[in-house]
Amino acid sequence: MNFFNSFKRLTLFETLLWIVSVLAILLSGLTGAFDLLSLSASIIGVTALIFVAKGDVLGQLLTIVFSILYAVASFKLRYYGEMITYLAMTAPMAALSAVSWLKNPYKRGENEVRIVRISKRKIAVMIVLTVIVTTAFYFILKAFSNARLAVSTVSITTSFMASYLTYSRSYLYALAYAANDVVLIVLWSLAAASQPYYISMVICFIMFFANDIYGFINWRRLYKRQNKNPV
Repeated sequence: MNFFNSFKRLTLFETLLWIVSVLAILLSGLTGAFDLLSLSASIIGVTALIFVAKGDVLGQLLTIVFSILYAVASFKLRYYGEMITYLAMTAPMAALSAVSWLKNPYKRGENEVRIVRISKRKIAVMIVLTVIVTTAFYFILKAFSNARLAVSTVSITTSFMASYLTYSRSYLYALAYAANDVVLIVLWSLAAASQPYYISMVICFIMFFANDIYGFINWRRLYKRQNKNPV
């Protein structure tokens, strides 16, 4: 697996989207108090999304790094829901997704994952598991006196669905992540209202939203191409 080729495969639009995303985050970090941890997490996060949108396993590996940094930033703000979600769910699911993607390439020796249409059975399993996970985490977070309990609980729901769909190699993953981005924009906006340096996290998830919308469009395109030219 040659990750140098991952960067070479970026199109002009994807390169520009990544540059704009990084610059927006950097500029947001310079507008108030500087928080290196949040800034680093944000930059790694948008970089991961560019490669996830390409169906490239490098995106999953970067997601693991982002999850750890984001969890630490969440802990500092008592957003225990976000911390637990990313450490106990998003990071492990990204690792499982990386294995799944490596085992199911579109072409042997290439980084592009084979995209599939998710079955009704898997959708039913996802719904059941989402209800179980959301319910369990709600009571866990309530016991920890989690800040913004309602918003954090919704974030768990959307995060789990997105992780499940990513592991399942479905293009619907991006819509679930986009929904999660909206939730997190609200969550971090509330934090930034009292601590301005968290504005970088707000900008981060606005950029995440833009990248996830592109991910949905690109995965749909890749899915059609792969089915038109099966290997």
